[in-house]
Amino acid sequence: MTYSSNLPPTYLVTPEPEPGAPLAAFVERLESALQSGIRLVQLRAKTLAAAEYAKLAGEALERCRVYDARLLLNASADAVFALRADGVHLTSTRLMACASRPLPPAFLVSAACHDALQVEHANRIGADLLTISPVLPTTTHTTTAPLGWSRFRELAALTTIPAYALGGMTAGTFDQAREAGAHGIAAIRALWPVVAK
Repeated sequence: MTYSSNLPPTYLVTPEPEPGAPLAAFVERLESALQSGIRLVQLRAKTLAAAEYAKLAGEALERCRVYDARLLLNASADAVFALRADGVHLTSTRLMACASRPLPPAFLVSAACHDALQVEHANRIGADLLTISPVLPTTTHTTTAPLGWSRFRELAALTTIPAYALGGMTAGTFDQAREAGAHGIAAIRALWPVVAK
């Protein structure tokens, strides 16, 4: 894939902005993550209305540009073009609805995969990177049975696309993820800085 040689080992998936909290506080925490070395970010923020999401994405993109980091939007391909972001993240539902790659090769396409069918479909449409999840128990998806490292290894072996282990990842699981065939780890909490009040 075009970007495999220069994809970073960590992939930050942002949490949802806190209801009622100013978006400036969210952007401040994003900047702290970028200062700590994060260079690949997925702006999740599914709870925001389209206009709020676009405003936040614009601010996030400004910060990412300062640190030479890439920002993927968990939004439509049209939003990526409109905001001039670096790419799109496809949920597993959106991935399976894609008959072909949703963006030109100059953009990154990230895909969420939970099973072999989804990994194989990501191969077919030419995704640039995958998240395979949930690997370990996570407080984000408490009702979903974790895959475990053995199943993660099997799924990662189905593709040459760089795969990030997601779900319960921490700095302490990084080596285990690499041994299981991951390009790196993706995380929300473990990569999202706590800002002192």
